[in-house]
Amino acid sequence: MVVSLPWHDRSEDVTDLRAAEKVLDEDHHGLKKVKERILEFLAVRQLTKSPKGPILCFIGPPGVGKTSLGRSIARALGRKFVRASLGGVSDEAEIRGHRRTYVGSMPGRIIKGLREAGTRNPVFLLDEVDKMSSDFRGDPASAMLEVLDPEQNKHFSDHYLEIPFDLSEVLFITTANVYYSMPRALLDRMEVITLPGYTTEEKLVIAREFLIPKQLTDHGLTEKNIEITRPAISTMINRYTSEAGVRNLERSIAGLCRKVAREVVSGRTRRMTIAPHRLDDLLGPPKFKPDEGHKESLIGVANGLAWTEVGGVLLTIEVITMPGKGNLNLTGQLGDVMQESARAALSYARSNAEALGIPVDFRDKLDLHIHIPKGAIPKDGPSAGISMALAIVSALAQRPIRSDVALTGEITLRGRVLPIGGLKEKALAAHRIGIQTIVLPADNQSDVVDIPIDIRKRLTFKYVTTMDEVIAEALLPKSEAAVSAELTEPAAIQEPAAADGN
Repeated sequence: MVVSLPWHDRSEDVTDLRAAEKVLDEDHHGLKKVKERILEFLAVRQLTKSPKGPILCFIGPPGVGKTSLGRSIARALGRKFVRASLGGVSDEAEIRGHRRTYVGSMPGRIIKGLREAGTRNPVFLLDEVDKMSSDFRGDPASAMLEVLDPEQNKHFSDHYLEIPFDLSEVLFITTANVYYSMPRALLDRMEVITLPGYTTEEKLVIAREFLIPKQLTDHGLTEKNIEITRPAISTMINRYTSEAGVRNLERSIAGLCRKVAREVVSGRTRRMTIAPHRLDDLLGPPKFKPDEGHKESLIGVANGLAWTEVGGVLLTIEVITMPGKGNLNLTGQLGDVMQESARAALSYARSNAEALGIPVDFRDKLDLHIHIPKGAIPKDGPSAGISMALAIVSALAQRPIRSDVALTGEITLRGRVLPIGGLKEKALAAHRIGIQTIVLPADNQSDVVDIPIDIRKRLTFKYVTTMDEVIAEALLPKSEAAVSAELTEPAAIQEPAAADGN
């Protein structure tokens, strides 16, 4: 084992920035910040001649290209590529190896990967680091601290090898879906690069330039056999998938290619043009209905925005009052943080009842019920705080909420609005359903630049610091409540995944 390790073998890095940039652009569309970071690394490497590499961590939803980006970086650098999946790993020996005194002992995944690469400076991708667990056999996340610390990994010791090996020349890249489940000490050793997901326009480009050519090759077809029109791709994105990445979109394209391949082989056709009206026959009925929101300004119904692992979604927050003794009912699978936000919103409304124009003694006479459809989907996070507070004030004051406004922000007991995360995904969700105005914390103003400029131009952002400003922007006068109160309850909004309001 010792002899088979690459103690002195290394590959020469590509120093031509233009060639590296070309490789990155060939493999992935968009991801501007990630590509800039890789090119910066190459530039610094060329100037300093230092073998020490950074520890990059790609965090983003499934299907946005985290793993394939690692392979692309290796190709751009001219290095060997090694991948190790850490999802479900709960044994420390998977990282450090077993001592040779045990039956069936073997080295850990790090040393195995280096032997597989054959060089001491490969690009080493550690996939799904947020899904490691621990049990009586040790904590693999703690073992990773030595691997990913540039000050310690010069003398990494595998229990099976029992000889220090220098990992300082290895370019480690880790991937994760969420950062909050990762140990803080481990996260501190990595440079986090967020991959937020793709817009509909970006998915169209990715499908036409990357996914369709790849699937045609995999299925033995050419452009002479099949043509997928742009409207058909757009329909697949909006009606057959609901994701931040493009993994399910690629599966849908593969399904079309299989249908066409069968027709070509059977001799029934040589060329098929896929238009939107043919998707029902080829892929079945649409799996997702387009979000439309509610068109009317209703009392006690607010449009909240939430972040999920598959992108942003709209949360319809409903509040009704009924005769009672001040009880608060919360339904819709609300997590602990969201329940606390609801209680904070109610306390704000009680402490400012007179200024808000609501009955001061409503707690003695009324019960409140807060519900967020769909009830089977778990929801959590603090960023629905101002939406719930607005819905409570609307229900108690009998004033309707503007239906063309979506809100996101955390609320304090004194009515201050605190910043949130995932603004890009939330803005895209609002744009998809035709909402033109977004109320958001003033502290998030700097995050607006992350929203694609073509989407940004179609939206109006209202920056707020207090609930008074939120009410001024989204709550209609009481005189308009009479008609709204007679309207029927709005339909629930389609939600594809567990919502995290962060």
